[in-house]
Amino acid sequence: MTAAPDRGAAPTPPRQGFGAPAARATAEPATPEPQPDSGPEPLGADDKVDLSQERAKAGVDDVLRVLDEELVGLSAVKARISEIAALLLVDRARRRFGLESERPNLHMSFTGSPGTGKTTVALRMAALLHQLGYLRRGHLVAVTRDDLVGQYVGHTAPKTKEVVKRAMGGVLFIDEAYYLYRPENERDYGQESIEILLQVMENDRDDLVVVLAGYADRMDVFFKSNPGMSSRVGHHLDFPDYEVDELVDIAGLLLTKQNYRLDKEAESVLRDYVSRRKDQPRFANARSVRNALERARLRQARRLVDHGGQVSKQDLVTLIPEDFLASRVFAPPT
Repeated sequence: MTAAPDRGAAPTPPRQGFGAPAARATAEPATPEPQPDSGPEPLGADDKVDLSQERAKAGVDDVLRVLDEELVGLSAVKARISEIAALLLVDRARRRFGLESERPNLHMSFTGSPGTGKTTVALRMAALLHQLGYLRRGHLVAVTRDDLVGQYVGHTAPKTKEVVKRAMGGVLFIDEAYYLYRPENERDYGQESIEILLQVMENDRDDLVVVLAGYADRMDVFFKSNPGMSSRVGHHLDFPDYEVDELVDIAGLLLTKQNYRLDKEAESVLRDYVSRRKDQPRFANARSVRNALERARLRQARRLVDHGGQVSKQDLVTLIPEDFLASRVFAPPT
């Protein structure tokens, strides 16, 4: 694995990404940004629309291409995003013929373990909706319970409303959304935030998309406890954990991006590391792989400095088995 794997040619389609951006972040889309066509010309009954041209004009393929480049695999999620893009293109064409229909429900639920690409997909979804003219700005505001819920009476409403205000025109991504609801605590103010979000998801659906994210089992309990929230979510996307081959592919992409490579022996050691780490507690998929590579880089740097003398470019870019074998993952059980 001395170079980035060719995702398009991979024999087994690997899955998704490199871990999510930190919570509480506001991000602008980093995709090519053709301006959305906000006012297409009305058409007569005998006119025709070239959907391929409309797709190209809206930059749909650019966004999907960037999604492919950023995320390993994730075929089911990417297929759903392509379907949403197709629906929005067709709806826009219908409006040009005077065929009005209800705006599709674009609120979403992303379920899966940490490090499976949920925030990255939300970011690209924001860019896609912007370029199709469904969102004014196309930015992402990622938050957790602490950003929405106050600690005393009268604190929650202004906090939640301020977050919603920042997110308007884009996507509001609420990570670990189930923590908003804590029925065991009678003095908890999370329900107040939920009520505000329910109102916004219904009344401002033309200017805001809400994505609720978290572990599948906990999100299921959350939706059962808040049926009004569940009924407002139009798309439920599951992000499964990675297989070992997929995690190794992600490692290859990360190494290439940072101008590192593995020597031949280190490739098998990395695969062994991933297999062991995957079965240990607090495994976070792509995030854990990224952290392992960071620690390997630290060990490589110390190894080179402690050895002293001159180093070549090859020395500086190559990770060897001992850069991984020093990990506690390989320590004998006690």
